[in-house]
Amino acid sequence: MSQTRPPSPAEETSGADEPSLKQVMGPGLLLLFIVGDILGTGIYALTGEIAGEVGGAAWLPFAIAFAVALITACSYLELVTKYPQAAGAALYVHKAFGKHLLTFLVCFAVMCSGITSASAASRAFAANLATGFGLDVGNGVILLIALAFMLLVLAVNLRGVGESVKINVLLTAVELSGLLIVILVSLYFILGGNADFSRVVTFETASDKSVFLAVSTATSLAFFAMVGFEDSVNMAEETKNPARIFPRMMFTGLGITGLIYVLVSICAVAVVPVGQLSESETPLATVVQTAAPGFPISDLLPFISMFAVANSALINMLMASRLLYGMGKQGVLPPFLAKVHPGRRTPQAAIVFTTVIALGLITFVSLSPDSPVVSLLGGTTSLLLLAVFALVNVSVLVLRRERAATGHFSAGRVLPVVGAITCVYLVLPWSSGRPSGQYEIAGVLLALGLVLWVLTWYARRKANANAG
Repeated sequence: MSQTRPPSPAEETSGADEPSLKQVMGPGLLLLFIVGDILGTGIYALTGEIAGEVGGAAWLPFAIAFAVALITACSYLELVTKYPQAAGAALYVHKAFGKHLLTFLVCFAVMCSGITSASAASRAFAANLATGFGLDVGNGVILLIALAFMLLVLAVNLRGVGESVKINVLLTAVELSGLLIVILVSLYFILGGNADFSRVVTFETASDKSVFLAVSTATSLAFFAMVGFEDSVNMAEETKNPARIFPRMMFTGLGITGLIYVLVSICAVAVVPVGQLSESETPLATVVQTAAPGFPISDLLPFISMFAVANSALINMLMASRLLYGMGKQGVLPPFLAKVHPGRRTPQAAIVFTTVIALGLITFVSLSPDSPVVSLLGGTTSLLLLAVFALVNVSVLVLRRERAATGHFSAGRVLPVVGAITCVYLVLPWSSGRPSGQYEIAGVLLALGLVLWVLTWYARRKANANAG
């Protein structure tokens, strides 16, 4: 007989009078959601910095990051097909351990990872827009463009998930076309005998790092380009028959993006010297300009990059709002976050709440325009998510004692253990080689989470005392 944790009163009553989310996503939309979420800011902005860590073998960190993501995706698939509800990792950890503080921190970490990713994307969107139109503007104007863009994302998310996912389809097609252009133009250059393939297998690391540590550091950064697959589990309540379609679409989406990343990174280092690539803020545009100088498509790439990072921002904010909605519905976060618009059936309170945090974060990071905003926030995103992924892999093993009412995907016994170990390895500072700034940002965010948890606990205690 399985041992299940009885739900708390808050879980039994929270959201009882709220309408359910609308199921609008079939296999095609789910696949595009996964591919569109993974593709984006990471590959467009960080290819050069990854090459700067390991030299021409920039494809290796992407390949390792893909393997780690694939292993952890198996754990997510077991849990999402067993518990097809919004809230994702926070829900799974809550079911496994039943500790409200731990659940809150997981929830807050995942939410912050989405918001930091979206904030970096909005800043990149503004910069690409200025570059595309040839605008010579200062940091203040870039900041205003980024804030305006985030307000546009707010409007799209409030409009409805159907509209958000349809826009995702369009943006995914644009960002995918940009990467295919990079690959095709590079192949033309390579077939013409102009490429230097010796760079592809050459390791060039900083003098204070061994090859192994440099690969670990680059993998920690490259993992930012692979995150996104986990966002889809927060859309479980809005997906038709998730137990059947999630495994196929998850593996297909990861396979497509992993292949594209490896091909793009190989082409990039074969076409452009590593030093030049690592110094460029728009590495893929540099690749196209080198492979086909004067070709008009090089002028279009900033706009394609703009759409790519826009898609990342849209989906990450979509995920963050659904996560907060799910936790509000479960009673882990304040119940007002579970408020659903009666007409649009979108989690309006959670959408506004996450957008306010994003606006504040964008403003804060823009105060230091000379700092490596994308790599710093991208690394922080992967740091937070890898810590959460380690807990998710452990949760799979803990929740094996609960039997699902219907058949579900199984990750087996070995993969969750391997996933937990590799995720922890990429989190620890002495093994991952991460800069201290990532830990500082993550620490501040988690400290903020603890403050909010204490305030929530105090408010509930006071409300219970008044009711008594």
